[in-house]
Amino acid sequence: MTGLSERLETIREERWGLLADLAFAVIWVTVVDVLFRVLQGPDWAYYMFMLGGIVAYFGFFASLKLARQQ
Repeated sequence: MTGLSERLETIREERWGLLADLAFAVIWVTVVDVLFRVLQGPDWAYYMFMLGGIVAYFGFFASLKLARQQ
C-alpha cells in the first residue's frame, strides 16, 4: 500500500505539471492530425511531425522555464 500512497502523493504534488504535459500532447497530436488530413501529406512526414512533438515539447517547456527564471 505504501507504493500506491507514494504515487498518489506524487500526483498531487505534480498535478499542474501533469496536466500541462497532457494538454500539450493532446493539442500537438490534434493539430498534426488535422493538418495532415487536410493536406493529405505522406505517411513518413506525418510520423516525423509526430516525433517532432517530442523535440517541440522539450523546447517549449525549456524556454518556459528560462522565461520564468528571468
